Amino acid sequence: MRVRDVGEFGLIARIARRAARGAALGGAVRIGIGDDAAVLRLRRGEELAVTTDAAVEGVHFRWRTTPARLAGRRALRAALSDLSAMGARPLGFTLSLTAPPSLALAALEGLVGGLLTEARAAGCPLVGGNVARGAVASVTLAVLGAVRSGRALRRDAARPGDRIFVTGTLGAAALDVARTERGGGPARHLPPVRLASGQALARLSRVGACIDVSDGLLADLGHVVEASGVGAQLDVSRLPLPRGFARACAKLHLDPLALALAGGEDYELLFTVRPGGSGRPGGPGEATLSRRLGSEVREIGCIVKGRGVRGFDVRGFTHF
Repeated sequence: MRVRDVGEFGLIARIARRAARGAALGGAVRIGIGDDAAVLRLRRGEELAVTTDAAVEGVHFRWRTTPARLAGRRALRAALSDLSAMGARPLGFTLSLTAPPSLALAALEGLVGGLLTEARAAGCPLVGGNVARGAVASVTLAVLGAVRSGRALRRDAARPGDRIFVTGTLGAAALDVARTERGGGPARHLPPVRLASGQALARLSRVGACIDVSDGLLADLGHVVEASGVGAQLDVSRLPLPRGFARACAKLHLDPLALALAGGEDYELLFTVRPGGSGRPGGPGEATLSRRLGSEVREIGCIVKGRGVRGFDVRGFTHF
């Protein structure tokens, strides 16, 4: 069966039924799928956080190498990562879906099924959207979240003396892409979801800047130092790498350090923490931050006076 066999409204109805299955509306959602717009409620003392992301066939995934459900799961995790980097809790998301009429319905439903699997796990229900004919399949997501007033994490808040930390590990996503492109089988890497870690960070009094690692560690640290008007010093010996990473890179004749620094799509949180009072060293360390954030945290450098990341070209992935 193809997409054209069910038509626009049939496709919408199928998505709505799947979104309603197992979804517990209520909470933030007052009006969900089925009206001209969704209506969400905020708690007292909260502000709205809004982000948009897209996953496009041929750019972010390929049917021949990426399982449909994995493509959908990755798409929503990537969008939710932006909420993590702001310290926001998810409220819901909308989906703008395009597909060629000849696309197998099973592929499209697999993609949507992956989105909805992640939506239920994150407590971020699908609340509306649109479907349209397109030359390729794509999903455009608008994800809505809430953050305590005045407590949103920002990328322009780094200061000289801040210590630089990152959650999790770096390079696994880039390694998976390289392995897939070299005929090593279908894609299988699924990035983490750091929503709880981001919300915990937003409650810390000493937190400085924060960004999610989407374009690569160097590029995203470059965004932080540019926005903050500061420089950074990295200790590359401290970069957290997945178990067996160097060995796997060697098999593919890849440089593990290059993948960890510039690979992208890790969706870990890169953040800074203020030193102790009066400029003294101190503040929470790796063990304390790991416990508070609920994920492994590694200190990898410091913020300094000046501009840029010392000793590195910070260019990462760009679409154009």
